Amino acid sequence: MKKLIGILLSICLILGFSVYPNHSAEAASKKFKNCTQLNKVYKGGVAKSAKVKNKGGKTRYKPYVSSSLYNANKKLDRDKDGIACER
Repeated sequence: MKKLIGILLSICLILGFSVYPNHSAEAASKKFKNCTQLNKVYKGGVAKSAKVKNKGGKTRYKPYVSSSLYNANKKLDRDKDGIACER
C-alpha cells in the first residue's frame, strides 16, 4: 500500500511540474512602447545577459536578465550598453 501511494504521489508531482506554464516565454514576446511601461513591470530594466555592465554608473535597481525580452525592446536601450531602461 505504501509503494502504491509513493508511486501515485511521484506521478502527480511529475505531471504537475510538466504542465506548469512557462512565464519566460510569455515575457519574451512582450514589447513595451516606452521605458515608463517597461519599468512598471521590471523596475531595473532588462539586460541581455548577466555579464553586461552599466555605462552610466550605479543604478537603484538590478535589471532583469532575459536576452529574448531585451531583443524585443532593444529600441529602448538608448546608450547601447545592453540594458534597456535601466534606473
